[in-house]
Amino acid sequence: MIKMTQIKRILPLVLIAFTLFVNAQEEIKHQVYFNTDEFVVPLTEENRLLLFISNLEDVNVNKIEIYGFCDDRGTNEYNLDLSQNRANKIKELFSGYGIDEDLITNVNGKGEILLRIVKESDLSKIRGLNRKVEIVVKTEPKKADELEEEALSETSTDKKTFDDIEKGTIRKGDKITLDNINFKTGYSYITKESRKTLEDIAAVLIKNTHVYFTIEGHVCCTQGSRDAVDKKTKKRNLSVARARFIFDYLEKRGVHRNRMKYIGMRRRQPLGGDAKFDRRVEILITYIGKKK
Repeated sequence: MIKMTQIKRILPLVLIAFTLFVNAQEEIKHQVYFNTDEFVVPLTEENRLLLFISNLEDVNVNKIEIYGFCDDRGTNEYNLDLSQNRANKIKELFSGYGIDEDLITNVNGKGEILLRIVKESDLSKIRGLNRKVEIVVKTEPKKADELEEEALSETSTDKKTFDDIEKGTIRKGDKITLDNINFKTGYSYITKESRKTLEDIAAVLIKNTHVYFTIEGHVCCTQGSRDAVDKKTKKRNLSVARARFIFDYLEKRGVHRNRMKYIGMRRRQPLGGDAKFDRRVEILITYIGKKK
């Protein structure tokens, strides 16, 4: 049984740890503005939202809260419905741009915002600022192993094959391109001709249980570092969807999920030249254990 004197010694340490945890968390906010009586996101606002989402790549997102608002016109019932529709639309866009819906913990229409007008001429401007959705992203710093993995991915130049895994010449930080693994254009599943190659890859990974890795999906032909649209789901997350397809396949074949992760790289690492070389999946070696 823990004595009171022990509790008194432990309690300050617990409080310090909690304070450090709270301080490590940060909030990032963004507003999306709407036209009168509409919940369709204007193109300029969607572009601003895409830029905001792309900047979230550099942080660990704990949760996302989305709150919709209206100006003072309309009935309470109408304003609540409209503000909820605006919040729902932003959630839909987040999902379409590849954000995990499980991170979105609150999608709430708050109705109208009360006006405090100093001058009558300010009325139109204030109403315009009140027709919005407020996004609150709660984050924490990336862990050391995550930063290390990103550095490995950015700096890796060694091109290896699955033969190197068999020979024992594979090293942490090496990358293996999944050659002859072709996806149907615009979709996240492979062609029939690619299945035999993927079966052979799975056999190598099942045999070599000491190798841990991250599956990286890439796309071509988008502006900047944008992801491409998955034609099946209509979501702009094709690179992560393709990486997830490989992850799921390997797990079903017998590769333990604790040995692997998957990530969508969007168009962050184009190779140049023919676009088909950017339309690829790679395996980044993150750990080499002792071979059994």
